[in-house]
Amino acid sequence: MYSFKERPKIVNTLNSYSFDVLVIGGGITGAGIALDAASRGLSVALVEMQDFAAGTSSRSTKLVHGGLRYLKQLEVGLVAEVGREREIVYENAVHVTKPEWMLLPIYKEGSLGSITTSLALKVYDRLAQVRKNERRKMLSKKQTLDKVPFLKNQGLKGAGYYVEYKTDDARLTIEVIKKAIEYNAVCLNYARVTDFVYKKKRIVAANVRDEITGETITIHAHQIVNATGPWIDEVRNLDHAKKNKKHLRLTKGIHIVLDQKKLPLDQALYFDTQDDRMVFAIPRDGKTYVGTTDTFYDGDPIAPVANKEDVDYLLGAISYIFPDLSISAEDVESTWAGVRPLIYEEGKDPSEISRKDEIWTAPSGLMTIAGGKLTGYRQMAEEIVDRIVKKHRFKHATKCMTKALALSGAKGLNSRNFNDYIKNKAKVGESLGFSYEEALALTSKYGTNVDDVFTHTRTYNKIKDKLPLSLYAELHYSIEKEMVYTPSDFFIRRTGLLYFDISAVQKYKETVIDIMSERIGYSENEKFIYKTQLDQFISWAKGNK
Repeated sequence: MYSFKERPKIVNTLNSYSFDVLVIGGGITGAGIALDAASRGLSVALVEMQDFAAGTSSRSTKLVHGGLRYLKQLEVGLVAEVGREREIVYENAVHVTKPEWMLLPIYKEGSLGSITTSLALKVYDRLAQVRKNERRKMLSKKQTLDKVPFLKNQGLKGAGYYVEYKTDDARLTIEVIKKAIEYNAVCLNYARVTDFVYKKKRIVAANVRDEITGETITIHAHQIVNATGPWIDEVRNLDHAKKNKKHLRLTKGIHIVLDQKKLPLDQALYFDTQDDRMVFAIPRDGKTYVGTTDTFYDGDPIAPVANKEDVDYLLGAISYIFPDLSISAEDVESTWAGVRPLIYEEGKDPSEISRKDEIWTAPSGLMTIAGGKLTGYRQMAEEIVDRIVKKHRFKHATKCMTKALALSGAKGLNSRNFNDYIKNKAKVGESLGFSYEEALALTSKYGTNVDDVFTHTRTYNKIKDKLPLSLYAELHYSIEKEMVYTPSDFFIRRTGLLYFDISAVQKYKETVIDIMSERIGYSENEKFIYKTQLDQFISWAKGNK
């Protein structure tokens, strides 16, 4: 059950049964918990007040990385933990996670010298148990400039060269949820928890408002888990038994997107800025995106945006590391901003606050998971589900199996056979009317689910003058199989086009809205609201607020 057509059935199921676990929050953390619990044989419900991955889980730097920066802060345990998880995430989802060689330039005035960098990367390789062919290399100045000729030359000594993993954070979250649904988890987006139901001061259920119909759903569960990221304190405030004094400190990170003609990087970069912060510059789909900033944030976590100061900071970082390039604010095609839900630590700057996760249990029984990183989502889920199984003595629960559990779209695929698979499937797509390049891109993105994407070619003729075939097929697949409800869901979290091809969003938005309205059955008021909402997101992505 993962289609808009199934919403009434899903709502009825949520209202009718008592579950072992109810997860509040449909970001990567909540999705991971739902999958871990469901794959062990527990009955699981998950609700998300917005679209799945609409918060932090679609607004990150889009890297499954081992946290080299945390080595600098001597968080050795965290580096070892997330470094090993990085490999697991990759092998379980090769269609949404790919190795990316990262260049770390070394300068005389930089915060890391050649010996320090070499040693740090070597320790990183060991802690993260990096595979042999991806272990660090040290490059000379000439080798470094061969890779990025327009890099700042003055004071350059060479570079470290190591592997991170590039991902699509929102798609990773969606694939985790789809896998949880394969194990009978019942998941619903646009469903907001409004209050809790108690029996003898213990939470036994949550009242949930369906944000589309306005209907109230009451979901009973033995264990309710608050995995709402930036909203965990808001959910905890609904619990009158809350006593834990710890709370979140939100920080904001922004990214800017430039055309590769303006910032012609073929090589990902991780570099020191003029104030000794670290910034990524990463090529993707004909664009280069740069980020991130790290500032305290006190605004609404639903709609963080990149302001002029944020953008100017990153433009300054680009100018610092690429002094011969002339890039201005007018060259920024789009931006995004994300809020990190960090656990408050007195007197620490945003970049100094630990990214470690913690689990808190209230007297009412409500469990909250706070902090953490995208890379560590699977291990975080394993830890909290272990606690739930022990607490409730769920004898029907099996042991955790997610270390070697292929996500939706990755069954039978691994790092060794993936390239051959996508080439062969691309030929199938070509025979159905896609160009080879379109079919290759779709297969790379959807993995073994691509056959379901390809099936939508048969209804294409009537619309072919208004929408590219690949976008048409993705749209219908996302409606049928990924519970898309609004055009913003599609353009932001299912395709990423709002960030990486905003001109395509502007060109095709009317046609997409018309198709969605016809398929889903919007009222005229809904159609107006969703169109206005998308226009607002476009405006924010272009830096207008």
